[in-house]
Amino acid sequence: MFQQVPLVEMDGMKLVQTKAILNYIAEKHNLHGKDLKDKLMVNTYSEGLMDLMEMIMILPFAADVKTKLDNIQNKAKDRYLPVFEKALSGPIYLVGGRLSCADVQLLECTLMLEEKFAGILAEFPNLKSFQGRMTKIPAVSRFLQPGSKRKPQPDDVYVKTIMEVFDIKSPFL
Repeated sequence: MFQQVPLVEMDGMKLVQTKAILNYIAEKHNLHGKDLKDKLMVNTYSEGLMDLMEMIMILPFAADVKTKLDNIQNKAKDRYLPVFEKALSGPIYLVGGRLSCADVQLLECTLMLEEKFAGILAEFPNLKSFQGRMTKIPAVSRFLQPGSKRKPQPDDVYVKTIMEVFDIKSPFL
């Protein structure tokens, strides 16, 4: 539609725009909460997680990676992770006592953070426990296996390809 990615073909449709894709999948699989209040909380958590994950995703294109890494780690530990640690102090899932798309995004976000900052969850036992529970869900476990569709961290070839495709001459952040 907008001549860009992501694009997902599903149910005979070509879905575009990350949030639209995530919302469609969440609604289709009942991962958006049982009522309007739950949907609000799921969306709130999801948006916060996207803010943090986007910082990590654009990192390969940054000029000053060390400064960006320090910023991400500080924001994760001071702003984002405490919110989820508190939310998981009793319930096993973030919203409504059942699995939501926010839980799936939180798992992916914690994995992304650990790829950059080993031990970052050490001060967050509820998050570490949550991560352990989530990885035991059979579909999630399969997705995390080597050779699955989970994308690896961007390498130099990926960065070079993106910069060529989008005609980027140098790091832009």
